[in-house]
Amino acid sequence: MNRFPAYIALENRPVLIIGGGPSALAKARLMTAAQASLTVIAEKIDSETRAALAGVARLIERAPVVGDIEASVLVFIADGRDSQIERWVEIAQMAGALVNVVDRPEFCDFITPSIIDRGQVTVAITTNGAAPVLGRKVRADIEALLPQNVGSLAEFADRYRDAVKAKFSEHDRRLFWEHFFDGPVAAQVLAGDEVRAHEAMVALINRPREKEKTGVVHIVGAGPGDPDLLTVKALRLLQHADVILYDRLVSDEILSLARRDAERFYVGKAKANHAVPQDEIEARLVAFARDGKMVVRLKGGDPFIFGRGGEELETVRAAGISVFTTPGITAAAGCAASANMALTHRGYSQAVTFVTGHAKDEGEPDLDWAALATLKSTLVVYMGVSKASSIANRLIGHGRARSTPVAVIEKGTCPDQKIIKGSLDELGQLIEAGSVDGPALLVIGEVAALADGETLLSIAQQERLVA
Repeated sequence: MNRFPAYIALENRPVLIIGGGPSALAKARLMTAAQASLTVIAEKIDSETRAALAGVARLIERAPVVGDIEASVLVFIADGRDSQIERWVEIAQMAGALVNVVDRPEFCDFITPSIIDRGQVTVAITTNGAAPVLGRKVRADIEALLPQNVGSLAEFADRYRDAVKAKFSEHDRRLFWEHFFDGPVAAQVLAGDEVRAHEAMVALINRPREKEKTGVVHIVGAGPGDPDLLTVKALRLLQHADVILYDRLVSDEILSLARRDAERFYVGKAKANHAVPQDEIEARLVAFARDGKMVVRLKGGDPFIFGRGGEELETVRAAGISVFTTPGITAAAGCAASANMALTHRGYSQAVTFVTGHAKDEGEPDLDWAALATLKSTLVVYMGVSKASSIANRLIGHGRARSTPVAVIEKGTCPDQKIIKGSLDELGQLIEAGSVDGPALLVIGEVAALADGETLLSIAQQERLVA
């Protein structure tokens, strides 16, 4: 480290920017955000800079003089010939001011970093001028991990610092705040519910210590499979979780993004094979939270679309535990995108309907087949592979055209995804010919003809080539 990072209080303190163009304006915006008393001096200040800084900075059109520079605590030089720059730098340094010369690190006493501004939480990243674009990329990576309301959380905690200090010893204060930032009150603040958060915070401060262990449950959608389709919020929760209960459709690549020392429990379900019964999953969520854990219930796709997320939310809430839901990209949206197929498309389909092909005890799904058959829109069937032939026959029997396009998308968005398309009367054959046995989605409707994918003919041709 050859430069010491520091945050300087600039409110109402004099800062000078020499220059009137885009570079000067960029620095000026930083200084006005820091509430500095700003002066911009240049022989010509362009119209955009003048308009942007009107009323928030002194704008002077002339060459800077010694008095301008000596009166400032920071000096930015965004314009000028080398001989002028060297003179201005010398004057500023003799006066004790710190200097930054745009794109000239050899003249700089300090460097303006890439900044993430979340109110009370500010993160600064610099490469010491060696690679500014890399600095911006690092900023973007960090910004993706920070909750939008993290600054509000810092302000919220600051309001209670004195109350916590009066209530707890130094050692207990540290434990209190560690519990707080991973607990349900902080989660409420981050979710934007500060009214209830204040009520809960007062109760938390006054709660007997032995009852302080209650944690929080997050029901989180993991998306359709591709880890790049995980939401930013889901990624952040995974990296803070103490315990993760995950389903069969959650990939190893997604789990690898979780906090390394988090406890992980597989509770997935497959046809006629439930690793853990649903009531036991719900009991575990409650038990882990009561032990003070931050629990993530990780589900493939979206937890509220055929994912039993609603049942789990009701159980956790009934147990008096704070629970929050983070949506995920549902399989229909993800698989359609992976097949380059729009689920709604002007001229083809003006609506889309999601149904499940799975029924209790492996029976026939209890659906209104007559209504589904008469739809002139897209029908998406989740968990319908084992009943595909029956689903096709039911729809055809109730009036859906045998020639209706269909697409079968197995392991959509994943590297080994498989997409097969044909007509409704071929649906069973498509699944058999394509050896579809993994998680798959059935798309029925005119838009299915637009999907990228193989047909029965192309599969047969490939088989002949192999033979």
